[in-house]
Amino acid sequence: MRLIICLLCAVGTMLAKGQELYTLQSAHLSGVDSGYVYIPKMKPDNHALPVVYVLHSHGANYKSLSKFIDFQALSDQYGFVVVCPDGLRTSWFLDSPQKGGAQFGRFLTGELMPYIQGKYHTDQDNSFITGVSMGGHGALWLFFNYPSFFKSAGSSSGVVNLRHSAFKKTSLAQHLGQYSDQNPLFDRFSVIHNVHKIAGSEKTFIFDCGTEDYLYGANKSLRDSCDVLKIRATYIAQPGAHTSGYWAKTIPVHFDYFNRLMH
Repeated sequence: MRLIICLLCAVGTMLAKGQELYTLQSAHLSGVDSGYVYIPKMKPDNHALPVVYVLHSHGANYKSLSKFIDFQALSDQYGFVVVCPDGLRTSWFLDSPQKGGAQFGRFLTGELMPYIQGKYHTDQDNSFITGVSMGGHGALWLFFNYPSFFKSAGSSSGVVNLRHSAFKKTSLAQHLGQYSDQNPLFDRFSVIHNVHKIAGSEKTFIFDCGTEDYLYGANKSLRDSCDVLKIRATYIAQPGAHTSGYWAKTIPVHFDYFNRLMH
């Protein structure tokens, strides 16, 4: 891994909203990943900081969520370092089974997380991940498949069953092959078919979905799976649709949930 640009400006000046910019050359993504990092203004000296990774929706980028969520305020309120990586618009934040495909899990755990830990002195034992829509799928998929890297995870309006995605015949097909009922990869990479991997552990997570969201049924099914597997997940069903306005209300709830897990 090679660091190309540590901050937006060589002298380390802050961006307009207080965030810093990283840009990393990744062997696992075969290219560059950029993202915002928010640091609490009142960070304690010589004390490892908790960290939350926040993943964006389909077709968006690392800047998108900051347009309607004040991550600097959340960072200051809870003392988290907040990292918003770029999902290359349609990566789905998974380790692609296709030859030459992006390996986002390997990038995050093997390149980005060590960089963030080294530069910002983050706490390995208090690392969290959450996201919205495609990013909600990514956050839970990464949590279930790399559980030792995260204390907990969250998902808001997550695409927890890839067969329910509006992009199953387009961007998902690029990663998993042509969509069909017989293509097993759409099940193998779905969150709802990976949740069993944390059964029997002390791991817990939070997820929510609006009752007017087209993904509501899939998220309700994930709740049922958690009940069967006796996984201590927190599920919130409430009025709302698949919109940025809904996520602006729910992501701060995830931060509060993570904060309470540390106490």
